[in-house]
Amino acid sequence: MISEYFPVLLFLAVAAVIGIALLVLGNVLGPKKAVAEKLAPYECGFEAFEDARMRFDVRYYLVAILFILFDLEVAFLIPWAVVFEDVGLPALVAMGIFLLILTVGFIYEWKKGALEWE
Repeated sequence: MISEYFPVLLFLAVAAVIGIALLVLGNVLGPKKAVAEKLAPYECGFEAFEDARMRFDVRYYLVAILFILFDLEVAFLIPWAVVFEDVGLPALVAMGIFLLILTVGFIYEWKKGALEWE
């Protein structure tokens, strides 16, 4: 019975050894002192070591939501395009409605000024 689990245990042991070896190598070969570039603000524009409960501008969330929305649009469009010939006209109409709804939402966000940065 234990012989059935041997490949899994071997896999876990090798993964643990590789993980520990990488951590040790990173600590031994890596820089010992933080440089200014590592402590600089990254992507969000805020300082790295401030209060975690500070308020964020709502525009960050709107951009994130829009990114997820259009990322999901692509996730639906690619499989649909692959099987387009098999699904026919009803799928074309459904995708047209889907894209129309997304376009209307994007125009609404644009007109409301959610994409304007001051």
